[in-house]
Amino acid sequence: MAKKNSAAVRLGKLRMKGLSKGEIQELGRKGGLKGGKKRAASLTKGERSEIAKKAAAARWGKKG
Repeated sequence: MAKKNSAAVRLGKLRMKGLSKGEIQELGRKGGLKGGKKRAASLTKGERSEIAKKAAAARWGKKG
């Protein structure tokens, strides 16, 4: 059985509640602002370092 996309399932539930696209986007923004800080607080120094190295390699490793 195929695994469901959890983000798509949540979006469908919000649409069923009758929320407009703008209202859904606003909710996502609020959650994103909270989630980033919470995630950063839960990561260890080593985990943050690995994420930063991966991001730098993705950004600077590209050839234009």
